[in-house]
Formats: sequence, C-alpha cells, structure tokens
Amino acid sequence: TNIGRIDSVVKTDDDIFIFEFKLHDTAENALKQIHDKQYAQPYLNDDRPVTLIGVAFGEKERNLTDWIVEGQA
Repeated sequence: TNIGRIDSVVKTDDDIFIFEFKLHDTAENALKQIHDKQYAQPYLNDDRPVTLIGVAFGEKERNLTDWIVEGQA
C-alpha cells in the first residue's frame, strides 16, 4: 500500500487473510501495525470477509510464540 508493505495476503475463493509477522515482538504489535497502516483498506470493497492475523515468532526458538486473529467487516 502507499502507507506500508503487507507481509502476506492470502486470497481464497471465499476469504481474504492479511498477515503481519513479527520477530522479537508481539502479536499485538503485529495486529496494531495492520490497523495503523490500514492494510485492509484495499480489500474492504471486496465481497469476501477479511481476516487480520498478527503473528509473533521467538528469536531464540524461531518458533511461533503467539498469534491473534481478528475478523474485519
């Protein structure tokens, strides 16, 4: 977008998923970035539901440590 770069967008026939990934940070901050940078804006006129997903990875373990899933209109 003109406000930032989305980490990942997955479009299926039925849904749109917007992902933001954080390493050494929180899933809350990942989701906050999706909102602050309005990553969902280009998809709001689409008939498919948009789901926002903030994901955090631990730096030491390099594994998923936390995630938040939020539906959008």
